Amino acid sequence: MSDTVHSPPGATNVDAAELEKFQSIAANWWDPESEFAPLHRINPLRLAWIEGIAPLAGQRVLDVGCGGGILTEAMASRGAQVTGIDLAQASLQVAELHKLESGVAVDYRCIAVEALAEEAPARFDTVTCMEMLEHVPDPASVIGACATLVRPGGHVFLSTINRNPKAFLHAIVGAEYLLRLLPRGTHHFDRFLKPSEIASAARRHRLEPLETCGITYNPLTRTYRLAPDDASVNYMMAFRRPMD
Repeated sequence: MSDTVHSPPGATNVDAAELEKFQSIAANWWDPESEFAPLHRINPLRLAWIEGIAPLAGQRVLDVGCGGGILTEAMASRGAQVTGIDLAQASLQVAELHKLESGVAVDYRCIAVEALAEEAPARFDTVTCMEMLEHVPDPASVIGACATLVRPGGHVFLSTINRNPKAFLHAIVGAEYLLRLLPRGTHHFDRFLKPSEIASAARRHRLEPLETCGITYNPLTRTYRLAPDDASVNYMMAFRRPMD
């Protein structure tokens, strides 16, 4: 693999350093004790939350920023027809290899979400974009593309990290330096997003807010739980595109 990471043609909303970061650790995506351990542990929680709002069986689903396919495969296992997209080619290669092992049917593509929105507007019943918005230069552009890709009446699910002192202490100082749940430099505080900012961008693209739910971590028991009333650090938001 070349030391230089090249973005696919037409991919402008990408941070080369962030892309390189995920390329370099792509082989660890399916190791539940690696830096991706938090994603493995929260995956059942976020999957259950999504299904509680929009049952997945028989639905056309798009997973934006799918990485190695942890959530992507889980949604396909629930009976959805899932497409996963990412710009980190090494991550997609890992996803393809794991798909061969698991036998779960997923269509993976290396394409920017904005490019796919031009190609396939309103194609999907559900669009998810989890743990990605804080890694791109223009998160509002991603939200707009997700809104274009979902059909009228369909759902969009987003997740990110709040921007406040508590989130800095928990997501960076705690997770990266004290508990070492994540490699140092995984996150940048100035790219964290407040729920009001996500909601404002979603409204500009005619997405109706449905629900916000936090995810909290107990370092003593090393367990995560859904926290509907606590979006102070990690949180998810559900939206619906109204019928045209």
